Amino acid sequence: MRDPRHDILFEPVQIGPVTAKNRFYQVPHCTGMGWRRPNALAAMRGIKAEGGWGVVNTEYCSVHPTSDNEPFPNAALWDADDVRSNAAMVDAVHAHGALAGVELWLAGGMVTNLSTRLPAMGLRNRPQTDYGEVTQGQTRKIDLADIRDLRRWHRDAALRAVEAGFDIVYVYATHGYLLSEFLNPEVNTRSDHYGGCLENRVRLIRELIEETREAVAGRAAVATRFTVDLKDPETYDAFGLLADLPDLWDLTVHDYGVEMGHSRFVKEGALIPDVARAKEMTSRPVVAVGRYTSPDTMAQVIRSGSQDMIGAARPSIADPFLPAKIDAGRSEDIRECIGCNICYAHDSLHVPIRCTQNPTMGEEWRLGWHPERVAPAAKPSSVLVVGAGPAGLEAARVLGERDHKVLLAEASRVLGGRVTREAQLPGLSEWARVRDWRVGQIAKLSTIEVFPESRMTATDVLDLGVDHVLVATGSLWTTDGIGRYSETGFDDADPAMLVSAEAILNGATAPDGHIVLFDDDHYYLGPVLALELVRRGRPVTLVTPQGRPCAFGGYTQEQAGTIKQLMEAGVTIVTNQSVETASAGEVRLGCVFTGRQTRLRCDALLPLTRRLPITELYDALCALPNLGSIQSVARIGDAEAPSIIAAAVHAGYRAGMDLGETVDLAARYGRREHPKLG
Repeated sequence: MRDPRHDILFEPVQIGPVTAKNRFYQVPHCTGMGWRRPNALAAMRGIKAEGGWGVVNTEYCSVHPTSDNEPFPNAALWDADDVRSNAAMVDAVHAHGALAGVELWLAGGMVTNLSTRLPAMGLRNRPQTDYGEVTQGQTRKIDLADIRDLRRWHRDAALRAVEAGFDIVYVYATHGYLLSEFLNPEVNTRSDHYGGCLENRVRLIRELIEETREAVAGRAAVATRFTVDLKDPETYDAFGLLADLPDLWDLTVHDYGVEMGHSRFVKEGALIPDVARAKEMTSRPVVAVGRYTSPDTMAQVIRSGSQDMIGAARPSIADPFLPAKIDAGRSEDIRECIGCNICYAHDSLHVPIRCTQNPTMGEEWRLGWHPERVAPAAKPSSVLVVGAGPAGLEAARVLGERDHKVLLAEASRVLGGRVTREAQLPGLSEWARVRDWRVGQIAKLSTIEVFPESRMTATDVLDLGVDHVLVATGSLWTTDGIGRYSETGFDDADPAMLVSAEAILNGATAPDGHIVLFDDDHYYLGPVLALELVRRGRPVTLVTPQGRPCAFGGYTQEQAGTIKQLMEAGVTIVTNQSVETASAGEVRLGCVFTGRQTRLRCDALLPLTRRLPITELYDALCALPNLGSIQSVARIGDAEAPSIIAAAVHAGYRAGMDLGETVDLAARYGRREHPKLG
């Protein structure tokens, strides 16, 4: 039964001519699917509608080939084929009583139209303004004729949106794209009636809202995505000029690192003060994100009057059924977002998004996976899962839900494996949600028995007489220096100088004195370990072969914050250098470009270069001439191929779904969407 405190979240909201059944609003967010994978996109959005979201939007949707963001696969409404593709998503959303929205997109100087090869159109003759991408070519400064074309293209796309069945059509005026350029007085230096004073700079947005409203003619609502920011008072002046023009406001702030902030730096509800001020200025409903996962916080935000709907991207990815669980009084079952931004990273890598918490994300169409349902096993078996890290916990959970009898053995007293250890490091406390949700779900299943402090040998496994064994024993960081940069590792390094990352992760005392951390992993763990060592009072130098620390963090929106944090903590950063060896009191560095060698005084070297799977149990079992009752033995997660936590969780889910089957990997995991030929 629903908690009465949360009733307010399920009140309907009138949005112009349409009504959302509740206050849960999945804002437009990228997926890595777009126009290339319309079936995958429709299935994924449909699952969210099934999960109870009152509004489900597609991603940024190009209105014309002059707004082309290849290789990113955004949505598009260029022609009749796009109408049909988008209609599939709309139908999937409507099937569950949700409204479907589309965010019409004019790119401006953020793109260079790599696919269509048409000149990009912006307010200046200027290179691409998306500093995350470095391409050649400049935008063409638009004139009045171009503005007339842009308005016509936008209107035509709005008409196609209605044809596809969308209930909400956006005018997209933020995130650095074309309409943002018009608002920016430093960029908009036009001398005509689209530049100069604020009224002129908002003119195009006003025209597009009015023309979109005319185009949809009451068949759909008009929403506007817009920036308001307490650090920039003019944003509220601009908002005030348009306050009651659209049917709904989707509001954000200037800093994308706050809106999409990594949980190491930004916590739940970060946009509330900025949005609340704008809410006072309009009679229209307001939605905003804030990585909301707590229903109590959501209800309080609505009751406070700071916004009317709970916007979500990442929480709707981590748990598409978040609204349904709150409605059913099952808040403890919410699979809470950890804010790692692995979803965002994979869209940036031009592939379908995935999620650390939700391994079914992106696989709804390709594999038919569902975040809340698994088919019962055709023939339930007994399964031993060895290791209760992220892969083992997820495998045990899925197997238990499929009616297999599961024994989960963990060598440690505390479950969670690497998640438990990493969650104790600076800024990573939310990582524990990966463990806690799975432990909570496992506790509800009578099909699973958990045995902590149970280190297994091959003889122990045989004695259990189970049908299947999954080895999820994890991996260990080495100190040999072999990694991404070096094929051979350190050259005769002094063992007394080396400290293992494993020791620090396990809470061991750090060596006294100055520690060099050689980070050839290029993700969060190296910088976070450096911060942990500083917290313990050790001076630290972080050495990386890359030009900046935390290179992969450029995909997860944490690189800039990481570097700032390291600098503020007093960590010395040395880039474009590799550690070649360590001897008493120093390490020898080599420039990755010239090979020039230098020496750096220190007391210890902590290398973060590669992990080796822990396979002793697996190898011992495979070496036995007779496995008795055991039909299969498999490694999963880091015990098979060390990677990110999301990969371990996915491996556990996949193992639970594939157990006992003869799987053709190409047929099952190679399924693709092929375009029609002709």
